[in-house]
Amino acid sequence: MSKKYSIGVDYGTLSGRAVLVDVKSGEIVSQAEKKYTHGVMDRCLPSGKKLAENWALQHPADYLEVLYETIPSVIAKSGVDKNDVIGISTDFTACTILPIDQFGTPLCMINRYSEEPHSYVKLWKHHAAQEQANRLNMIAAGRDESFLKRYGGKISSEWLVPKIMQIVEEAPEIYDSAYALMEAADWIPMKLCGKMVRNTCTAGYKSMWSKKHGYPDTEFFKALNPKMENIVAEKLKGELMPIGRRQGYLTDEMASRLGLTTNVAVAVGNVDAHVSLPAVGVTDEGKMLMIMGTSTCDILLGSEEKYVKGMCGVVEDGVIEGYFGYEAGQSCVGDHFDWFVNTLLKQDYFSKALEQNLDVHQYLTDKAAQLKPGQSGLIALDWWNGNRSILVDTDLTGMLLGMTLQTEPEEIYRALIEATAYGTRVIIESFEKSQVPIKELYACGGIAAKNSLMMQIYADVTNRPIRISACSQTPALGAAMFGAVAAGKAAGGYDSIVDCAKAIGKTDKVYYPIEKNVAIYDKLYAEYLTLHDYFGTGENNVMKHLKKIKSEVEGC
Repeated sequence: MSKKYSIGVDYGTLSGRAVLVDVKSGEIVSQAEKKYTHGVMDRCLPSGKKLAENWALQHPADYLEVLYETIPSVIAKSGVDKNDVIGISTDFTACTILPIDQFGTPLCMINRYSEEPHSYVKLWKHHAAQEQANRLNMIAAGRDESFLKRYGGKISSEWLVPKIMQIVEEAPEIYDSAYALMEAADWIPMKLCGKMVRNTCTAGYKSMWSKKHGYPDTEFFKALNPKMENIVAEKLKGELMPIGRRQGYLTDEMASRLGLTTNVAVAVGNVDAHVSLPAVGVTDEGKMLMIMGTSTCDILLGSEEKYVKGMCGVVEDGVIEGYFGYEAGQSCVGDHFDWFVNTLLKQDYFSKALEQNLDVHQYLTDKAAQLKPGQSGLIALDWWNGNRSILVDTDLTGMLLGMTLQTEPEEIYRALIEATAYGTRVIIESFEKSQVPIKELYACGGIAAKNSLMMQIYADVTNRPIRISACSQTPALGAAMFGAVAAGKAAGGYDSIVDCAKAIGKTDKVYYPIEKNVAIYDKLYAEYLTLHDYFGTGENNVMKHLKKIKSEVEGC
């Protein structure tokens, strides 16, 4: 019997990548990446029309380009017979939403709506709906809505309903014209197989749906805005299906366009973070995976539903069927390292990195590695893009404390790394205070694979070993695994993601905490917590006051 293969397509913040995977060995036979043509639109539309502050849009045509370019590429490079490809699965950043018409066409791709910002994809880090999120949380708390507990007490502005509220209030014609408002995670599988489905992962974590209770009732949505009273029936159309199921098969048109056959099973859509867990072999409770990139998402499983302060959500069957999946995370990790390099780093560091044939991040990391914990005298708050967990507040901003005229760039760079590690420890302690045990830490993503200093700092700050994914494309591999499950054992794949994870999921290197570093970081973490609570819990709202003044001045 010939080898069988599955394709995983991972849609990130800046690009999409496809991998072709041998479903028995887990080997990535070939891979391809496509940067988004329009990138992240946070300043203007393609026409040049300016966007307001805190917007983050994307163009859905970029997502289709990823399919059309990367999938034929991985098939061509591998030399694999298209008849041996049995499954395809995609994962996406979330919550990333778009309005579509009855034919599945995004409204921004229709001429009459192309100049309306609300007709485009709202990326996960679109934070312009914070006012709506604040109002939603106030109304939900006033009505004593039970769903709030499942999300740590607050709904984020990054999620579906606040984003839709913003559309209703600022562009009601877009809301009225939309046949449906969809997660991009669901739109792409629909384009592949022709069937509209909503995956229960994004519905649970980003849309306030639960397996036991469904969506909030119509009276709650009416309280948000009368136009939204029947939002579930009118705008959230589509059958709800658990991840790991088969949504359908490639349409004739898609099979022809991608160079595949109509026998390729299409898996229900998934989220980039959640799809990664089985790719490192995690299918049971007590093991937290950190998916580290521009932001970090933390995923772990539990056998019971517990309510944790500031978590992003707990969803039954949200990650692996039979478990409650917990999510938390940090809004700014790789993003603020890039901010520092692109905005503040002096030119001679770029020159010296070039002389040593190093990426500037690696050059800075090497210099920062020469410092001892606490040597810089610096401490930072990692809120350059707001706080996702546990404060759930996008209006918070970053802070750096302890600078002198002798402060060097590598000291700041290390302080930023340490700040993200402290933020992770806050999340871990919040889970454990709520009796959700975390026995082991895992990590994946480009940062985990490339930055050994950062992973050692995380091990020291959390005082836990950290196991690193054996695959450099963990989300894409995880997606391919779900594609193999969608195909099923009879077609050469698997009948469950647990079986697939046992065969394919792997870790590689392990970082162990260094005792003397742990002791120093305990002291620094205590100082971080003081600043975290002082600026983050309302005792001192200077960050929000500064943002308000900035907005007022810019509006003049």
